[in-house]
Amino acid sequence: MSLTKLAKAAAMAALVTATLAGSLAPAQAADEINVVPGLSIAGAPLALHGYDPVAYFAEGAPARGSDALVHVHDGAAYRFNSQAHLDRFKADPERYLPQYGGFCAYGVSVGKKFDGDPNLWKIEDGKLYLNLNEDIYATFLEDVDGNVEKADGNWPEIEHTAARDL
Repeated sequence: MSLTKLAKAAAMAALVTATLAGSLAPAQAADEINVVPGLSIAGAPLALHGYDPVAYFAEGAPARGSDALVHVHDGAAYRFNSQAHLDRFKADPERYLPQYGGFCAYGVSVGKKFDGDPNLWKIEDGKLYLNLNEDIYATFLEDVDGNVEKADGNWPEIEHTAARDL
């Protein structure tokens, strides 16, 4: 590799490092929002594994969002599968955000932060809950109200704690 190419590679690495250091909001540093590692095209970590949060409510099913329709909210990038969904989210993001920052609802009920699978979801009382895997999802469904009550009690205690520290 030539000296010029090495210099360009070093400059690019420095730029990426500086960009990553400066673009991660404190929320992601403490794992308050479950995001995919790295940055999205919007310059923020990707939330909800790229699924459209409005689709659960509007279509009754998960749907992948598009990189062409992205909105950054609280330091996380959300993708949408239509302009209408993007507009609805912008008008009232709290209505559509997954509970517990998109972490597994059952995990939060036991004081942990596990990845929330966008395909293992439940809307209860107008709120979106995700779960880690099919077994955990089945356990969550056995007592949704009780698990949500426990998770609601635990979330304020663990919200600002990194998952690895729980």
